[in-house]
Amino acid sequence: MKLPVMERFYTIQGEGKYTGHAAYFIRLAGCDVGCVWCDVKESWDAEGYPLATPEELAEEAANYPCNIVVITGGEPAMHDLTELTSAIQKTGKRVHIETSGAHPLKGSFDWVTFSPKKFKAPVGSYAKISNELKVVVFNKSDFEWAKSFQKEVGNDCLLYLQPEWSKNEQMHPLIVDFILENPEWQVCLQTHKYLGVD
Repeated sequence: MKLPVMERFYTIQGEGKYTGHAAYFIRLAGCDVGCVWCDVKESWDAEGYPLATPEELAEEAANYPCNIVVITGGEPAMHDLTELTSAIQKTGKRVHIETSGAHPLKGSFDWVTFSPKKFKAPVGSYAKISNELKVVVFNKSDFEWAKSFQKEVGNDCLLYLQPEWSKNEQMHPLIVDFILENPEWQVCLQTHKYLGVD
């Protein structure tokens, strides 16, 4: 089995619960969600990207001193990740995934970031297995979108609102007001962009 890999890199996790932690990222190519504001649209078409086996990817990740490997995309759940997650976990590292939930999740994960998108509805029971719910706020209607998923996730699921990068200035005040009225939510900034790292 081989997976299309757009890029892989060692950096600082910039979002969510593990913000500030060192992490090795594996960005898989392929996405059919089509977010208009996506900042990695070049990941949508998996054609032309190099293929790697799960063992190759796990072996490379094992060379880095971090405890976290993040599988992202694109939409990583388009792929069967069973072999990849198993290979990584055998090295003693945690496996995290960032997904829109548009496809059934296959694999073993230590942390699931569920970021549902309006462009393609989530499937299955992502809300029940998610460790954190991250909703990107592009316009005012996204607050109600966020609340609709809040009703589905477990009590231990962390709730994050993240301003879409190009609309930071417009969305920040709205997010602050929303969180002051709904303190179970937290703001999630793309810290890596402020730090100037990948």
